[in-house]
Amino acid sequence: MTTEKRSPLPKSKLWEELRLKAELGIHGVAITKQALDFVRPAELAQEQVHNLFEMDFFVHDFELPSGYDLPGGISVPFRWNPNSANIIDLDGSRTIITNKGHEVAEVRFHKRPGFYGLKTSDGQDMATIGALYRHRALFFAYSNECSYKDRGEDCAFCNINHTKDVYGEKKGIFWKTPRQIGEVAAAAFAENAVDHLTVSGGIIPERRELEYYLDVAEAIQEHTGLQDFNGTAVVAAPLDLRQIDRFHEAGYRTTAMNIELWDKGFYETICPGKARTSGGWDHWLHALKYAVGVFGHGRVRSNMVAGIEPKKKTLEGLEHLAAAGVVGTFSVWCPNPGSELEGHRSPVPEWYIDLAAKTTAIWKKNGFTFQQVSDCNASNDSLQHDIWRIEDDLLPSLQESSLELA
Repeated sequence: MTTEKRSPLPKSKLWEELRLKAELGIHGVAITKQALDFVRPAELAQEQVHNLFEMDFFVHDFELPSGYDLPGGISVPFRWNPNSANIIDLDGSRTIITNKGHEVAEVRFHKRPGFYGLKTSDGQDMATIGALYRHRALFFAYSNECSYKDRGEDCAFCNINHTKDVYGEKKGIFWKTPRQIGEVAAAAFAENAVDHLTVSGGIIPERRELEYYLDVAEAIQEHTGLQDFNGTAVVAAPLDLRQIDRFHEAGYRTTAMNIELWDKGFYETICPGKARTSGGWDHWLHALKYAVGVFGHGRVRSNMVAGIEPKKKTLEGLEHLAAAGVVGTFSVWCPNPGSELEGHRSPVPEWYIDLAAKTTAIWKKNGFTFQQVSDCNASNDSLQHDIWRIEDDLLPSLQESSLELA
């Protein structure tokens, strides 16, 4: 865990920052040309990597930063929305968020990690293979291939196939080889940039998925020299549950199977592919409980896309999962471009803050540690993780990986 100095701000101010983070996640942020030129994404600031999803409000053909820190140490992923009332502008040598001409907060952009400037042995830019998330988490999206597309059964909130169609190989959307992933993992660990990594992708045939993940684990171990590389395998619920044992035997410390929605009616409408394959909702839940028996309490995760179904239903699911030893998480629903739900609206920031506070309470009540709820997530930078940090004084004051541009 981090050993940096803790945030000097009182908790009341940190909760205000958290509310701002929720607002910026829901409504996005604009950025002036002056500010963008100043932070120089892909040169000074860490740039966005389009791995699984386009999370900005609009498709773009220029580099944007990956994220920034607020004064109290809360990190915010950058979601570009040129129509947002919140605008990042340049004030001398400071980058600040303004709203209607008034300064809201100073921000510091995430510094580009050293390994982003390296290449793999076959000549690929490492920045296109693995994305560095905040709080020392490395994310590999091995492909944007999702078999639901061919049947017209994409999840309605998902734009994984759209992202591939729009950005293509020039932006790093191609099938990553196990060797490429192993080399990037080794470079990130050598730079002391990460403690945890996640491997994920679209839905592919079960046997092919298993063999690929086994090859990736072997490549990571070979290149890093680590038998326990603290990795999460994000997979579809296998029809043959014995496959879960093999993921564990391969060296993954945690696994994730994202059930997405708790209400079965919403699930069948919003996630038609998942509802009709991989055994459907009931089998996904059964697989999650089976995985706890293999990986252990607090070492299995299932995410929900919050804001589509009633909050009561989402909380019901989070309670049920936690009682079974599964870390139930949620992501803020972003009606992404290219998804069937593009143009819809997310709930207000307070809706998500309340859900996050209740989720954190559920985690603690069911005996999960902060290490567990961090390790089994692709990014431990969610609202609920931040609430745990705020309440337990785990929020760093200044990130060493934030830009000093003055």
